[in-house]
This record gives sequence, structure tokens and C-alpha cells, in this order.
Amino acid sequence: MLKIMLDAGHGPNTYGKRSPDNYKEFSFTSSVADHAKALLETYENVSVYFAHSKKEDVPLKERTDKANRLNVDCYVAIHANAYGTTWTSANGIETYVYITKPKEAVALANKVQKNLVIATGLADRGVKTADFHVLLETNMTAILTECGFYTNKNELKLIRSESYQKTCAEAIVKGIVDQYKLKKKKATTPPKEAKPKELYKVQIGAFADQKNAEKLLKELKDKGYDPVIVKDK
Repeated sequence: MLKIMLDAGHGPNTYGKRSPDNYKEFSFTSSVADHAKALLETYENVSVYFAHSKKEDVPLKERTDKANRLNVDCYVAIHANAYGTTWTSANGIETYVYITKPKEAVALANKVQKNLVIATGLADRGVKTADFHVLLETNMTAILTECGFYTNKNELKLIRSESYQKTCAEAIVKGIVDQYKLKKKKATTPPKEAKPKELYKVQIGAFADQKNAEKLLKELKDKGYDPVIVKDK
């Protein structure tokens, strides 16, 4: 069983971490994480966990402690980037690994970075190193990806849109799938419905007035048949 921890960067109440026009980074990261989790769960032998909470900010130490306690195999932190606090021209996608460049983390980061650049069409800023807490304090393969700049007006338009959020989730998941050679769950065939019991009926007429039924009964008897009247409420 492959255990994956998805970490939506920051939280619903994190100070700063929003665009110059007040769009929260967490609105983007949590949506991408939701879509990524749903996609990952369509693969065999995969368990997906969240490091974050939509109700409150979760400290970084709690996030990495949870990942280490659950002994997950892969930790993916999802972020949107910023350059300063005002509108700037900084743009593009970049992905980070720890400064020691762990082999498996670098391989995963390259796959995720490549798929994000292809899927989004944004500039490729490359795979970089950093000593971010989530890369330093995790005991497993860990990467952090920056899916565009919310301090760039053009990229913020994308970041705000659900279609772009889904695109980023799909690209991240594709990188994970490629890295760990995941296989799709087999589609289950719905059980066949039980065949209804077959009934055979012969009915000559149906009348609201009993006299009309008795009249037809007499006519059929005169012709040699042996009919009956059935009263149906």
C-alpha cells in the first residue's frame, strides 16, 4: 500500500499569503489537494492523507509529525508562489526538494515539474533545492511545488479558476503515478438484476358494473366456454 500525504500550503486564516487583491493562497492549494486526492483514490493500493485542515491553520511541525507518525511514503506540498506583496511580472512553475537532493525526491520532482509545465503552459523555472521545514523534517520522499504566482495578474486569473486547479491536480497526480507505477482500479461490473417472475394472463373484459360482467359471462357460456368472474378491489 502506497501512503501519500498531500499538504495544501498554509491555512484558511494564515496572515498574508494572499494576492494583492486579497485572494487566499489556501483557497487554491486546498482545492488542488481535494482534486488530487479524488484522482489518486482511483488507483490500486493507494491511501491518501491530508496534512492540512480546512477549519484551522495547522502548524508545520504538526504536519510533518503526522506524516512521520503515519509513516507515509510520499509527501507532496502544494503551493502558489509570490514575489513581494504587490503586482509583479514574476511568473512560472517551480518544484523544490531538500538541499541534499534525495534521489527519489529529485526523480518525483522532475516528473511533477514536467507535467505541470506541459499541462499549464507556464514558464519552466525548474527543480530547485531549499531547506523548507516540510522537506527537512519529513522522513520520506518529499517535494514542494509552486503552481504559478498569485502576485502576477495573469497567473492569478488562472489560479482562481477551478479548471486550472483541476489541471494542476491532474499534473501532480500524473507525476506521482509515473514515479510509483500506479495502476488504475478495475471498473466493477454492476450485478445483474434478478429476472422478474413470468406471469401469463388471459382477460376478456373488465367492468365497473357487475351486471355487464355477468352478461358477458352468459354469452361466453352459451358459446361453450367456461369463464369465471374474478372480483378485484
